[in-house]
Amino acid sequence: MAAQLTAALPSYSPATTKAGGGSSPSSHFLAYPAPAAPAKPAKISKKQDEGVVTNKYRPKEPYVGRCLLNTRLTGDNAPGETWHMVFSTEGEVPYREGQSIGVIADGEDKNGKPHKLRLYSIASSALGDFGDSKTVSLCVKRLVYTNDAGEVVKGVCSNFLCDLKPGSEVKITGPVGKEMLMPKDPNATIIMLATGTGIAPFRSFLWKMFFEEHEDYKFNGLAWLFLGVPTSDTLLYKEEFEKMVEIGGENFRLDFAVSREQTNAAGEKMYIQTRMAEYKEELWELLKKDNTYVYMCGLKGMEKGIDDIMVDLAAKDGIDWIDYKKQLKKAEQWNVEVY
Repeated sequence: MAAQLTAALPSYSPATTKAGGGSSPSSHFLAYPAPAAPAKPAKISKKQDEGVVTNKYRPKEPYVGRCLLNTRLTGDNAPGETWHMVFSTEGEVPYREGQSIGVIADGEDKNGKPHKLRLYSIASSALGDFGDSKTVSLCVKRLVYTNDAGEVVKGVCSNFLCDLKPGSEVKITGPVGKEMLMPKDPNATIIMLATGTGIAPFRSFLWKMFFEEHEDYKFNGLAWLFLGVPTSDTLLYKEEFEKMVEIGGENFRLDFAVSREQTNAAGEKMYIQTRMAEYKEELWELLKKDNTYVYMCGLKGMEKGIDDIMVDLAAKDGIDWIDYKKQLKKAEQWNVEVY
């Protein structure tokens, strides 16, 4: 190869002109461009990201929809209220399962400026609750708390949404987000971990999997949902999920963790990580497969509880869990949306 390269270059003999004669050896070298660095191949996502739209609507020019339905999900004995609401979009807010939208509450803040948008995970499939791709649904908990001064504080946007009446206008931004998009693989194992209103994106997943028919997607894998709530009156969409168990058969597993009403064999409160610990060996075996995807949505502290379960299990196989989790994230198999 070296001989071929030498033959291809023009002949060259060093200059013999003495100093002051006008020529120097370096002036006879020909400049050849450096070879271009090889282009990095575009990363191909494992998620359903083809044609995904983001930020079509922004705060200064939001889409104005209307509330079609607003229903309380939680029972009378629940600690707080959670509502399911459906807004019209006329197909103008093209979202995917796992994305979020922003909502701008009516009115102004204390400085006389429009309220800032608040992001909410979408709770409906891309077809919407009515199956016509013309609506979007949210699952919202009314925020009310007492501050250090003893004053009752109400969250601006959550109370605006929970108080909406059918026909009311709603300013919508987005859609946003790609972190929580579903996997492309219809044979994947999808483990969904939710606390409270973190159930929203998983309702959208599960509607697509078990309540709808699609020419280009039929789920044949395993969907396993863990939902953690404080009381049985806060088991959001319970009847829907139980219907999915009937429809999905061996393709859908459902586990609830009701912390104020259930305990494990050791008498400990049943949080989501406590329920998962009952299946820890099975879960670890699933996590070692390259077609298992974990999605987590809900309270920020939930991830640590799950880490605590997995550290010892991974160590038995000589694996550092935290490092392994980083690998899962890089491979799009560990997806987290917490607040």
